[in-house]
Amino acid sequence: MNTSFYWISKIFWMFFSPDILLLLLLTASLIYLWMKRYKSASKLLSILVFSMIIISILPVGEWLFYPLEKRFTSKKELPESIDGIIVLSGAEDSFKSFLWQQAELNCRSERMFSFIHLANKYPTAKHVFTGGTGSMVLQEYKGTHVAKRLFKDQGLDISKIIFESQSKNTFENAIFTKHRVNPKPNEKWILITSASHMPRSFGVFSKIGWNVIPYPVDHKTHPRNLLRIQLNFSGNLDLLKWAAKEWVGLTAYYLTGKTTHFFPKPSN
Repeated sequence: MNTSFYWISKIFWMFFSPDILLLLLLTASLIYLWMKRYKSASKLLSILVFSMIIISILPVGEWLFYPLEKRFTSKKELPESIDGIIVLSGAEDSFKSFLWQQAELNCRSERMFSFIHLANKYPTAKHVFTGGTGSMVLQEYKGTHVAKRLFKDQGLDISKIIFESQSKNTFENAIFTKHRVNPKPNEKWILITSASHMPRSFGVFSKIGWNVIPYPVDHKTHPRNLLRIQLNFSGNLDLLKWAAKEWVGLTAYYLTGKTTHFFPKPSN
């Protein structure tokens, strides 16, 4: 499903991620120097150095993250009765888990532990993990393998969890999961994912007619200290990279009709 969209999005990001753009600027500058086009090289190096200085001292990535993370409240009161809980993949390091033969997670691990918490809180609800792999080359290492190991280690009965393992992106998460569980219109389902990823995720689920309750976790910003100056090139660049990816994803999903709004918001 949507194979061309998947490949185009992956290839696009390979060249337009902020860290790759900086590397391309540096490479182009070096080529101009070899060609003795010193004026062009000087312009590109000036852009490169200026960009790196800005990234180093200002939390530009957090500025992009903050509108995404505050779009959905993290203090929403949950109903006493829930029909189902969905957690989106993305917190697993599938290849490293295979190498070390244990559950290895990344910086989005809050998704998994929030799912465990809610699964224990609502034991009679349907529990769903959705996500195969987003890798273009390591297709055999799936997030479901890691999730099963982690949930079992944390005491959950994985025989009672529905694992959807074929989806490669957020759109397929929603489509494949809906097909798998066939939710009724009046049912109450909780959707767990990172706060910055919730607008796009909620927009996709709304597009396919599944009105879920957003449960955003894994916040990256410091809302009371967004105007600080701090030397942290690698950390700031990493946040800028992921924030830019989310905004690009929102744009691509809206333009291809996978969401009804460019910047989805909570329903009333």
